[in-house]
Amino acid sequence: MAEFKSDFLRTLQERGFIHQISDEAGLDALFAKETVTAYIGFDPTAPSLHAGSLIQIMMLHWLQATGHRAVSLMGGGTGMVGDPSFKEESRQLMTIDTIESNIASIKRVFSNYLTYGEGPKDALMINNAEWLRSLNYLEFLRDVGRHFSVNRMLSFDSVKTRLDREQSLSFLEFNYMILQAYDFVELAKRYDCRLQMGGSDQWGNIVNGIDLGHRMGTPQLFALTSPLLTTASGAKMGKSASGAVWLNADLLSAYDFWQYWRNTEDADVSRFLKLYTTLPMDEIARLSALAGTEINEVKKILATEVTAILHGREAAELAAETARKTFEEGGLSENLPSVDVPASELDAGIGLLSLIVRAGLAGSNGEARRHVQGGAVRINDQAISDERKVIGSGEVTSDGVIKLSLGKKKHILIRPAA
Repeated sequence: MAEFKSDFLRTLQERGFIHQISDEAGLDALFAKETVTAYIGFDPTAPSLHAGSLIQIMMLHWLQATGHRAVSLMGGGTGMVGDPSFKEESRQLMTIDTIESNIASIKRVFSNYLTYGEGPKDALMINNAEWLRSLNYLEFLRDVGRHFSVNRMLSFDSVKTRLDREQSLSFLEFNYMILQAYDFVELAKRYDCRLQMGGSDQWGNIVNGIDLGHRMGTPQLFALTSPLLTTASGAKMGKSASGAVWLNADLLSAYDFWQYWRNTEDADVSRFLKLYTTLPMDEIARLSALAGTEINEVKKILATEVTAILHGREAAELAAETARKTFEEGGLSENLPSVDVPASELDAGIGLLSLIVRAGLAGSNGEARRHVQGGAVRINDQAISDERKVIGSGEVTSDGVIKLSLGKKKHILIRPAA
């Protein structure tokens, strides 16, 4: 890969963000000589993005940090269709109200990574519903659809994968790539947007947009994709044993988010420091050279730095301190996640399996039973092997709580409530 002259591409290259660029020399020259506007699209399929989206958000962060204009494009229009890329089945269609509610919820996260405003280098949050919902279908077919070859669209990996598995691909989803390409053209015309970024699975869609722009008279457009990330053991980023690692604090606490990064595999620590923190490269090199037991201290630094960007430095330090008290001192920290249970229910007694499910440590009684049988469940740090055990007010400690633990790293405080 080339030696880049522009700060942005040099930063992305040294930190491991670049998988593919449509025209390296052309894009580098553009970034070196002017303020460039670039975007990444996010589909509002849930009320929060998860940690799998962080690599894209960090690319926008570095774009702005190196003096350029970042656009976070919300798919209020495309979200009504659904991206078929590498999905095994059609997405569930969402109502406009659900989409708009999800966008409002997702927006809260972005301001931790980008500075929004009206200035020439301030980030923009744009919704593609602005131009997609008002499209006239016949005009769109005539003016835009005529530029697309179905033969070429069938050759894209995202489509071929579905067809090779003999899974149906609806005409609705087939339109998605046309709409995404049209987004690029609209952003180029409205905001002088010259670059679309995304994960490597979006390459075909982005190149479609470049081609459409060329046919519809935009300046030269560019594509840049990041590698699709998995952990060293092959797990998908953004997923943990207990589900999605959400970015919104109301769906996942700062403490649980910190724990996710603290549990990073040894082989991933250096790579994740580059991708997910803003630590300088020389500091990352120093930390990456540490080995043995010291790598656990580096994991704590990783967890604290990633959490500090999203939740704020104070919440990150509190999460680190909570973990230290819980794991290193064997103490009970008031800042552990908690669940309120009516005191009257505790007086009557609650089945252990029901309590585990209620605390969110298992999705069903069957899963809870397997945890108990595997010796993973403790009450107030005492292992429990009886799956029929009833937990009551007698287990409430002098701290006024019951500590329910699953394995060494998941702890929930059960608090009696009035």
